[in-house]
Amino acid sequence: MKPSKTIEFKFERTIPAEPGEVFDAWLNPETPGTPWNENDKLILQPKVDGLWHWNYKGKSLYGRFTDLERPSRIRLTWVSPNTLGFESVVTLTFKKNGEDTLMTLIHSDLPDHELARGHNQGWTYFMDKLTDHFSSDHSTKK
Repeated sequence: MKPSKTIEFKFERTIPAEPGEVFDAWLNPETPGTPWNENDKLILQPKVDGLWHWNYKGKSLYGRFTDLERPSRIRLTWVSPNTLGFESVVTLTFKKNGEDTLMTLIHSDLPDHELARGHNQGWTYFMDKLTDHFSSDHSTKK
């Protein structure tokens, strides 16, 4: 069941790495800037119909992977207290942009509610941290 009115957030970052490298990093819990990196407990099965469960700051979040097309797209469902228990969808795309990757994250089907709007701040935090991780890693390789 979907909420009667939904909202969507879109985030874009230019990452100084190849799309496959950014795709792989997103699925690696060791990579700073992914939600999987900051956890109290994590179950992560990055395959189609694979489940994920993430405890973070006392909150339990979960979903399943619905699409994995390396190196271009990851799609997963997302349920958390801030989605009011409704299933939302997170879609990430990775597109070559010169020597970099344009990474886009769209979080859709969120209930039009103040708690769900908190995802704007959360995803901004993670996307900025991931960009910083690659930027600092890239500068040390030069």
